[in-house]
Amino acid sequence: MCGLPHKTAWGWGRVDQKVKQDYCIGANLRQLRKQAGLTQEQVAAKLQVAGIDMSRDFYAHIESGDYNVRVSELSALRKIYQCSYDDIFRGF
Repeated sequence: MCGLPHKTAWGWGRVDQKVKQDYCIGANLRQLRKQAGLTQEQVAAKLQVAGIDMSRDFYAHIESGDYNVRVSELSALRKIYQCSYDDIFRGF
C-alpha cells in the first residue's frame, strides 16, 4: 500500500510522503546569537560546556534550517542567549 492515498487524522495523504519541517527558527537563533555578540564557534563551545555535544558546523546547519533543534538544545540556547522561548519562536 506504499504510496496509496489513505485517511489520516489530518486528512488524506500518501504513505510515502515525508513530514516536512513546518517552522524554521534558525533565523531567530541567528539573530539572537548576533545580539549576544557570539560566533557560532562560541555558541558550540558553550553548548558543549552545558553538556550538549554539538560542533560549529552542526549549529550552522540548525541556523540555516537544514537540521531540527532538540528540546534539550533549545533549552540550553535559551540560557546562553538569556532570552525567552517567545524570543526564539517570534513570528510563529
